Amino acid sequence: MTAHQPISAPVFPADTLAAMAALYPLKAGLLRHHLPDHPLLSIEALAELAESMPASAVEYNPGNVPIGIRPEDVPSNGLSIGETIRTIDTNGSWAVLKNIENVPAYRTLLMDLLGELKSVVEPRTGAMLTPQGFIFISSPGSITPYHFDPEHNILLQLRGTKVMNVWPAGDERFADRREHERYHGGGHRNLPWQDDFHADAQLVPLAPGDAVLMPVMAPHFVANGDAPSISLSITWRSEWSYRESEAHAANAALRRMGLDPAMPPRWPSYAWARSVGWRIARKLRLVA
Repeated sequence: MTAHQPISAPVFPADTLAAMAALYPLKAGLLRHHLPDHPLLSIEALAELAESMPASAVEYNPGNVPIGIRPEDVPSNGLSIGETIRTIDTNGSWAVLKNIENVPAYRTLLMDLLGELKSVVEPRTGAMLTPQGFIFISSPGSITPYHFDPEHNILLQLRGTKVMNVWPAGDERFADRREHERYHGGGHRNLPWQDDFHADAQLVPLAPGDAVLMPVMAPHFVANGDAPSISLSITWRSEWSYRESEAHAANAALRRMGLDPAMPPRWPSYAWARSVGWRIARKLRLVA
């Protein structure tokens, strides 16, 4: 594995930190980065990384899938993960390498990048918990289906172009509270899609040097441009994001009891009592 190459200058310039301060943690928006070509992020380095990872840490499939495809309907591309990455220019696929922080050189890179954001993040949502990194490798024209994620996230575009299509987090028109409950009960991240969602999308075009701030649980899908793409996603959790997750899990338990609980409030408010109740119930093994 290629050793970590120290980054000599800040990756996130001052104007990006200022832009992030105006958005974080509730709004998606365009940022900039100066992450240089890095030996850990070349196609061959990524193929070698993927081949060294457990199967649970890689996900890949054909890239020409519908926006709203169900997880169980996603087909195989018939290749190994190494072949998928090395031939990404022509094989019409999409791949993600998960939890790269488990590899020391990549963890160092991740922590270097997150360290530059602390001055914006920590005054607003507290300590940056559970740092994780994900790398996306996509063929021209590929689609990442409509879904949401539980982390605070900045995605850095390194090669190629794509358009991030984003909807407001916490808006039940685009992700019903039952979808949140299903996900936080262990379900898949993909969401039901309706074509009329397009009218309300926030479009964030990305080229190399661009980045996008993604709020916790903001529904989105990604449309790749006409060239192969590599993107690095740096993520973290906060006490607030964990409490929101616990509130949705508590709601799922209440729904199984025949109740219809309301959608938990978003930051800076949160369902404190519901979250604490969920933690106590888990500790006492009153819920699964």
